[in-house]
This record gives sequence, C-alpha cells and structure tokens, in this order.
Amino acid sequence: MIDRVGTALKDFLKQESAGGIFLIGSAVLALIIANSPLADAYFGTLSTKLAVSYGSFAIDKSLLLWINDGLMAIFFFLIGLEVKREIIEGQLSTWNKASLPLAAAIGGMAIPALIFVAINLDSPESINGWAIPAATDIAFALGILSLLGPRVPVAMKALLLAVAVIDDIGAITIIALFYSGTLDTQMLLGAAITLGALIMTGRLRIGSSLPYIVMTVIMWVFVLKSGVHATLAGVAAAATVPMLARNGRRLLEEMEHGLHYWVAFLIIPIFGFANAGVTLIGLSPADLLAPLPLGIALGLLIGKQIGIVGFAWVAVKAGLAQLPEGVGWRKIHGLSLLAAIGFTMSLFIGNLAFEDPALIDAVKLGVLSGSLVAALAGYFLIKSALPDGPEVPMGDAIGDNFEQDRVDAAPGSAATARTGTAQPGRNPAE
Repeated sequence: MIDRVGTALKDFLKQESAGGIFLIGSAVLALIIANSPLADAYFGTLSTKLAVSYGSFAIDKSLLLWINDGLMAIFFFLIGLEVKREIIEGQLSTWNKASLPLAAAIGGMAIPALIFVAINLDSPESINGWAIPAATDIAFALGILSLLGPRVPVAMKALLLAVAVIDDIGAITIIALFYSGTLDTQMLLGAAITLGALIMTGRLRIGSSLPYIVMTVIMWVFVLKSGVHATLAGVAAAATVPMLARNGRRLLEEMEHGLHYWVAFLIIPIFGFANAGVTLIGLSPADLLAPLPLGIALGLLIGKQIGIVGFAWVAVKAGLAQLPEGVGWRKIHGLSLLAAIGFTMSLFIGNLAFEDPALIDAVKLGVLSGSLVAALAGYFLIKSALPDGPEVPMGDAIGDNFEQDRVDAAPGSAATARTGTAQPGRNPAE
C-alpha cells in the first residue's frame, strides 16, 4: 500500500510539473500572438461559432466557450478524482496530514478575497470578481517548483498539492454558489436523475469505465442547459467512481492516470492558449492600477502570503498542525508565493464573473501580472532556502521504517515520492 501510494504521488508530481511547463509555454505563445499581426486571426478563431444539434435540441457556442465549458469539464472531472483519492488515502486522509494544508488553504482563499473587496469596494462593476485571486494553479506552481530540481523536499511538493486540492474544493463551491445563472428545473431534474444512476453504478462498484463516461457526458449536457456551470458535472460524476471495483480494478486510479496526460499536456495548455491572450499594445502603468487588475494582482501577491503563512503559523503555534519534515518557514513563505500563481483557475473564474470583454481583459492583466511576479519571487525565495546538494527525505508520514527510508531515499527511488511530516524522535532535514 505504501509503495503504491508513494508511486502514485511521484507519477502525479512528474506529470503536473511537466504539464506546468507546457502551460507556461502556451500562455507565452498566446501573449506573443495576441500582440502580433496574427492577433485578428487568433481572436477571430476563438469567437467562431460551433453548433451541435439534434432535432430541436442544440448547443451553439463559440470555440472559446466550448473550451471553457467542455474541455474544462474533463479537467474538473480529474480534479474530482484527485480530491476523492486524497481524502480516502492521500494527503487529506487523516487530520495529522490535512490540518496544515487546510489552515493554509483557508487563509489563502479568504485573505486574497478580502484584499480584492477592499480595493474594489467603490467599483460595483468589478466587485463580482472577488473570488478570482482566491485560486491556485497547481500545474503552473509545480512547474516552477520542478525547475529547482531534486533539492526540493517531496514533503514540500505534497504540501503544495494538498493546499491546491483544498483550494480547488473551495473554487468548486464558489462556482456552484455564486457563478451559476438562471436555473432550469427540468434540466436540473435530468441531471439529478443521471447523477442518481451514477451513484448507483458506483455503489455496485461496476468495474468498467464506460458507463461512468457515458453518463457523465449525459449529465454534462443536462447541467450545461440547467444554468449551473457545466464543469461542476465533472466534479459530481468523479465522486461516484469507486476506488476498488468488484472485479479488483482500482478504477479511480486507473481513470485518473489515464486522464492525467491528456489534461496536463493537451487540455490545460489549450485552455491557457485560448485565455491568456491579451493585447498589451497601448497599455500604461495606470491600467495596472485600475481597481480590478490591482485587486487581483495584490490579492494574489499579498493575500496569499498573509493568508497561507499567517494561518499556517497560527495553526502550528496553537498545536493544531505541524510542519512537514524538512520544510521550514522560509519554504512555507516560498510556497505561499507559488500558490499565488492563479492563472488557470483565476482566468476560469474571471470568465464566469464577467461578460464585458474590457473587464475580462482587465482580469487577464491582473492575473498575468500577479502570477508572473509571484512565480519569480517564489522561485528565488525557495532557491535561497534550499541546500546546495540534493535533499534526502528523512522519514515519511505513513510510518515506514526510518533506516529503510535512508537507504531508499536516493534521487529517483520510490522513497523520494513519499511525503513527510515531523514525528517524535525524527530530526528535520532543515
């Protein structure tokens, strides 16, 4: 069990880190194209209408909305699978593991939102964007962290992952409660019936992924037409997938593993490319100081640092949590800056909060500027806090034999994928 969990975490971190590099590349490419002679073709292609119809039923959306409502539903399905696995047997499976990231994530969502509201209090046209700086882009953050190589303690990567997973749960809840439109009760009833069928399939522990996929697509259509944001269908459907099917397959892990490559190297980069493009020509420093982009940028940069470090410090000092082994406060500070890279989720929420293209461009400006500064500051702060050579994990949260950890902990071994929290009698690596 321990080796399997460790290997799963190692594979996840590798894919998320590499996917983060792809995401950075797609965002840079979008910015270049949006400020080049190809800009009209770029924006024109994204606004192209694509329709799917059958009889009187039709879904007619621009290419950009097919990406944001359709492809991102697959992304949210993967998030749902990750959240369920982490709660059942991962970083959120016990209070000892979950307490620190829970405190950090709550602070990392609440304080950025409060900073945004304080700056936009007198701007009613932009106040609806309060949740934008509360988000964290795990792929982007892990991509930056991966640039620092094997010196980064795996416990630190696991903590960042856990904070981001809880952050995702918060973002999903915010989208469901605050960013849904007028509700269609008939479509909601259809979605509820489909969800009930999915729950029954999961309870029977059906070992084939096909019925889950088919019913998820059906539920997505119902939710899309219901007024609730369609991506929530992916999260709800993922919660019904069993960890262990009757035929012995670890179905949830298999589906998660199969989706990771597509999401990390195709879906998220496509989303980044489609949403990061903003025309910078003619912009002045005053544009960055407008309430909407300023609230987002400072919410990410200042709010995440205060929220994550502050709430984590209070939780540790109050005896409610403990720092992971090998992770000191400088690294927690650096982690809070990487968590301030909102990008994918921030842009996604921004598209839900506003319809005015000018406001959406202001969102992009705030998200990109805040995320860029946070990425650079987080990278150099963590780099300064790391030892000169590869860091060797000195134990783990699952309870493996201490001496065996020392043998297995060479870079690239299975033990390097395991997470660590401080335990009595063990010396921290920092």
